[in-house]
Amino acid sequence: MAQRRRVKRRPRARLDVLEQAIYLGEEASEEVALRFIDAVDAAVRRLAGTPEIGRRREFSSARLAGLRSWPVPGFEKHLIFYRVEEDWIEVVRVVHGARDLSLALENGG
Repeated sequence: MAQRRRVKRRPRARLDVLEQAIYLGEEASEEVALRFIDAVDAAVRRLAGTPEIGRRREFSSARLAGLRSWPVPGFEKHLIFYRVEEDWIEVVRVVHGARDLSLALENGG
């Protein structure tokens, strides 16, 4: 079995999750916001064990090279963008898929 990698979360990725949880708490309920946070954490744990499951993404910017994405379970329109390194994964952003992804990742990634 593959070794679980360590996880590094960029500050912007942490802020993404917090902002979306606040939005969901206001628009839906506190329960939905907490489910979102739990779903992101569960997805990141899964990626740490099997990082190759995420889809390889291609962007024109060299800064975004090597990014993969994986949907947040139960909130599939939200995508976790991350990089895989030998011993760890780096969570770069957690964004809604309807956004201009190149712009969102370039500006905050």
